[in-house]
Amino acid sequence: MSLATSLSATTAEMVRELRAKMRGTVLVESDPEYAGARKIWNGAVDRKPAAIARCLDDRDVVAAVCAARRHGSALSVLGGGHDWAGRALRDGGLLIDLTAMREVRVDELSWTAFVQGAARAGDVLAAARPYGLAPVTGVINKVGLTGLTLGGGYGVLGGRYGLASDNLISADVVLADGRKVTASATEHPDLYWALRGGGGNFGVVTEAHFQLHPVSAVQAGLLVFPLDQAKRVLRGYQDLIGEAPDDLTVMAGFFSGPDGEPVLFLLPVWCGDEQRAEPWLARLRGLGEPVAGELTSMAYPDVLSLFDESIVDGRHNEMRTRWVAGLTDEIIDVIVAAMSKVASPLTGLFLHNFHGAAAEVAPEDTAFALRRDHLLVEICASWESAADDDGAAHRHWARDLSADLARHALPGGYPNLLGTDEPERVTVAFGPNAPRLLEVAARYDPDGVFNAVASLRPEPPAAAPSTTVETIRFKLRDGVCDADFRTLNRQVQDEYLARRPGFLSRQTSRNADGEYLVVVHWASKEDARATMGTFFAAPESQGFLGAVDKSTVASGSYALVQGPRPAG
Repeated sequence: MSLATSLSATTAEMVRELRAKMRGTVLVESDPEYAGARKIWNGAVDRKPAAIARCLDDRDVVAAVCAARRHGSALSVLGGGHDWAGRALRDGGLLIDLTAMREVRVDELSWTAFVQGAARAGDVLAAARPYGLAPVTGVINKVGLTGLTLGGGYGVLGGRYGLASDNLISADVVLADGRKVTASATEHPDLYWALRGGGGNFGVVTEAHFQLHPVSAVQAGLLVFPLDQAKRVLRGYQDLIGEAPDDLTVMAGFFSGPDGEPVLFLLPVWCGDEQRAEPWLARLRGLGEPVAGELTSMAYPDVLSLFDESIVDGRHNEMRTRWVAGLTDEIIDVIVAAMSKVASPLTGLFLHNFHGAAAEVAPEDTAFALRRDHLLVEICASWESAADDDGAAHRHWARDLSADLARHALPGGYPNLLGTDEPERVTVAFGPNAPRLLEVAARYDPDGVFNAVASLRPEPPAAAPSTTVETIRFKLRDGVCDADFRTLNRQVQDEYLARRPGFLSRQTSRNADGEYLVVVHWASKEDARATMGTFFAAPESQGFLGAVDKSTVASGSYALVQGPRPAG
């Protein structure tokens, strides 16, 4: 089948142009390698780019960006491929695939590393290890270091050396107009500021220059406790991390033990004088009666390997996130209750300890604004794909737990983990830095070509060229609790709205004052009117309607028209 018959004329012309200019290959759906090239870590994501540009160097990236702009194609960028929401892939767009660009060069004299855009944390650790050096990374070897950095980058060296983004020295970036620039403290300093925790919405980072640190061995290990000890251990954990020195960062969380039942783990990492470590490690051991694990001296790269077996490509995942100032009794109760009823033994929850050096950076110094001691709650529902499992139970578990934590949480959420259905949390996540981020985006990408993780400029739904949006705001009537309402809300969607012609999507959110906002997208005004005309009399709607205080209801309807993206 020729390009002309398998693709639109515009896409076919773009592919021919790229194949003539690029050193790397350009794939379309008819190519044997295409199916594998569009797969990412989260198997629940199934999107089909019109073409995949597998770049080998900066010049290939420039060619891909310019071709996409010239032919009016939407763009996305694939680095490590671990954004759970799959924003690296866009149906019908051009995918700039950096996965062949994983080279790492270490300068042992300056204790720095030059890292290509798709290099994983494990790649950088392996390159730095012979010199007794290490980068600040997350806790997973397979995660791309550059992508992690652009959203902040929590890790177990954070108390001593800050976030991954705090260790970015400079970055080579291909901009939306095809220019390649270097962003640093002295060159394009506003772009450099934005790249340190502001998301990946300013260009394609082809190479980043990172500070390394003299870290070879650390005192670390996993301590595992049964679920019935979790509340007591977590209370002690909160007390300990509130007093811990910068040398000690302690991750905590839940995963399933060998019998499939959830267990609590603590992962302390001491990066400093070993003689000072033992009293703190002994205190951790004494928080409960661990059923497994030990704390010992180990190479830092081996710490990240502790989670390798749990990171399996192709599993389905739904992730949610909250920031909390600390673990109150109420938060502990919510988390432990949720972990006692997980829908899959592959599901987990992780608590990332933010303190020390990470908290000493002024909020205005980088785009990452939350610079107070806190915990990042990472909720990860994970399951194997199966014909009899549509994933609904797992997704509801993650979303319900996030909703239960919302009233106890700090505003916003970790940009790298916010979902595409949570745009209202993105601006809050960047706090006072949001206006400046928008100014930088307008300067370097005025047409909104790059719209990656936690974008401050979310796109309208692409399910149809013209859709209708129905909104309704309300509060619950007296006596109706939020948990009961969530059940009723889910029922009216699953049993009625989702079965109506033209239904596209529906999002529900709740603010701190207890007001709910429901946003429903329909394929057309006629579909919306037909459903809303019968909604109030439908038997499936009565439970939902009975929970609403009708005196607080405010509704609206408007057309949402998706126009073509500017070709530049």
